[in-house]
Formats: sequence, C-alpha cells, structure tokens
Amino acid sequence: MFERLIPLIGEKNLKKINNTKILLVGIGGVGGYALEALIRSGFQNITIVDGDIIDESNLNRQIITDRANIGKLKTEVAKDKYISVNPKAKINCISVFLTISNFNTYINQKYDYIIDACDDINIKVELIKYAKNNNIKIICALGTGKRLNPKYLEITTLDKTENDALAKKLRYLVRKENLNLKIPVVFSKEQRKNINNTIPSCVFTPSVAGIYLANYVFLDIIKPQDNS
Repeated sequence: MFERLIPLIGEKNLKKINNTKILLVGIGGVGGYALEALIRSGFQNITIVDGDIIDESNLNRQIITDRANIGKLKTEVAKDKYISVNPKAKINCISVFLTISNFNTYINQKYDYIIDACDDINIKVELIKYAKNNNIKIICALGTGKRLNPKYLEITTLDKTENDALAKKLRYLVRKENLNLKIPVVFSKEQRKNINNTIPSCVFTPSVAGIYLANYVFLDIIKPQDNS
C-alpha cells in the first residue's frame, strides 16, 4: 500500500517507520488526525490512550467518528478503522483516562516517540517527565479550541509560545518540575474567540494540528543522520 510513499522516502526509511514505537495519548479532534496520518505513513506499532466514548458532539471534527459508532469507545473504533486500512498495524488500546494515580500502571513501556494530544494539563506534565526519564522524544499539542484558521499553527518549543492559556500554565508547571522548556509543541498564534462557554471547536485547526504532530515524528525519522 506504500508504493506511492517509497519513491519519496526510500524502503530503508519506510522500514524504520514500520519499526518505530509510538505512544499517542488522546484520539479526539487532534489525536485522531495524528493517528490517521501515522497509519497512512507506514507506522505500525502504536499504543493509543483514551477513555472517552464517541458522542454526537464529536461528529463535527473527529475523524474516527460517525453516527454508527456513537456510544462506542474511541480506542476500539480507531483500532478497527485503522487495521482495516493497514492489517499489519499493531494498535494497542489503553481505554482509560490517565490520572496521576494510575499513570504508572498504564504508561510503563519504552517508546521511541510520545505524541501528546490530550487535554489534561497534569497528564501533559507527566508525559514530559516520563519522556525525559526514559530518553523518549515527545511533541505536545497546545490549544486548538476557539480558533478557526489553521494557517496560524506552527511547530515551535514551549518557551516560545504566547497568547495561549494552556501553554502559559504548562510552562509554569514544567518550570516547577525543573524540566527543560525546549519541548517541541504544535502551537497556534491565532487569538482565541471570546466565547464564555464549553470550549467550542471546528475541524480546521485540530485536524491540521494532528497532522503536524505526526509529520514532526515522520520527518525526524527520515532526516539524514549525522555520522560525524
């Protein structure tokens, strides 16, 4: 299925991608598109973590959803969907909401990359700590709600973010843990819409943010290695 991809990256790089172990936390509006991009780019060893079930309110922006799977676990729906795309994929489902108390119960393996697409600020910090302590590369998604235009998205580091309440709080907590702020993040410079209710969202910014997350990992794997 990768005959169109191999001429771009070569069989050696595709094999590296096949063997890369990914932990993806959150498969909603952002994480679902990250998973879509990973599977269609040759990643075959992916652990997905999400305790949520599909709700009608997810239909406007979450790629794994349709009316037939409302009420089903997102992880199980995603696994079925993407194994049908690539039967060689090994998708491990952890169908829980991570908490501080259960984190070490479920997150205790060695991965090559962690993709953080969750909404829980405390779990973001735990993932960053876990990545540091286990020498795992990580990239985190920041706020995509209340935003309409994906052209303002960019990949930067946590210390270079601004005008994002989630990023501000994450910076504070990361500093408190004496962690490095040079953490790769997907970040939007767009000013949030001033809407005082449950955080509204549309498909455009979360979907592109998810693709950026996957592309960051993809490009890092295929980049030329410095053997000097």
